[in-house]
Order: sequence, then structure tokens, then C-alpha cells
Amino acid sequence: MLLLVGNACAQHRSNRADNTPGSFDYYLLTLSWAPQFCATKESAGPSSECDPNRHYGFVVHGLWPQNDDGSYPQHCVSAPPVASVTVQQMLSIMPSRGLIQHEWETHGSCTGLSAQDYFTTIQKAFSPLQVPPEYRTLTRPTTANPGQIEQLFAQANHAPQAAFRIECHGSDFAGLEVCLTKQLEYRDCGARLRECRASQVTLRPIP
Repeated sequence: MLLLVGNACAQHRSNRADNTPGSFDYYLLTLSWAPQFCATKESAGPSSECDPNRHYGFVVHGLWPQNDDGSYPQHCVSAPPVASVTVQQMLSIMPSRGLIQHEWETHGSCTGLSAQDYFTTIQKAFSPLQVPPEYRTLTRPTTANPGQIEQLFAQANHAPQAAFRIECHGSDFAGLEVCLTKQLEYRDCGARLRECRASQVTLRPIP
């Protein structure tokens, strides 16, 4: 999952922001599409996200503090290692110990929350999210317009379509971003957040 961390951070705008913990406007819940990650990652050893017995589709990449002006804080305070019990609780939706620690150091440290509260917030943000039936058990490659995918998520979650953003690498579907208030309610992402520019994206099937 660490390769995806690098790719996502490289694509994410590097605007400066106030690094005072808790000083941000909204959350960005970032989900990766495991079949895409597993098909394109370098041969750097096995990844629990790619375990053929788990059949992962969407997995949590992180919960990122964001600002309406397009800036975002990172590495706000010193972040001690995440407790092993917390890591264990998160592995079912964030199947990478390295990613869990990385997200706490890079993004969680800017929320003003403790590590336990940060990961509890991730669980609360992710658990209610309804994945449209079309993408729960995808058995063959599927091509769709990014706007159509966003609309299906909006309908499934009774949320505004503008609360969802498709992440793509060229024409490959890489994941989904969900914009949430600090109270974890759906909200418009706004014009400052990047968008997938492909007219069609292909989703790899869930193995």
C-alpha cells in the first residue's frame, strides 16, 4: 500500500496550510480500489491488501484534513507509534500496518485527535458508506463515466453528487474520495479539489 501512498501524495496539491492541529475545514475520506493497486504495484513483497482469499474492493486509504482554499496540513506534531491494539482493529478496512502508521503521522497528527480517536473517526466515516450494488462484487472489467459512478454513490448514500470524487490514473479507476464535514456529514468537495479528467474509466474486477 505504500506505493499508493506515494502516488496519492504526489498528485495531491502541495499548498501550504496552517499546521495547527484541528485547524482545517473538512475531511477527505480516501478509498483505494484494491484490484487496481494490486495489479500495478511493484514486486516489493506480498501485500495483505492483495491477499487472494480476502477479495478486497474498496479499502480505506486515509482520512485527510482539508481546507476550502485547496490547502491541507501535514505532519503537524510528533506522532508516536500507533498502539498495536488500534492497528489490529483497523486491519479489516485498512489492510496495511505501514499505511496505518503513515496516515497517523502525516494526516492524523493534524486533526487534534488522539490516535485512538482518529482511527475511531475513520471507522465512523467509512462504516455508513454504501457501495452501489454494481461495484460490490465486480467479476469482470467494467467501463463507466466518472460522473456516473459519482452519481450512483450519491444515490446510494442520499448525498449530493458533489460530495464524491473519482481518483484515476489515466483511464484506470484507482479509488474514490468522499468529502465530509467535521461532524462526518456529506458536503460538497468544492472546485479546489482535483477531479479525474478521463471521460471513461475502467474498473478492474475483484479477484
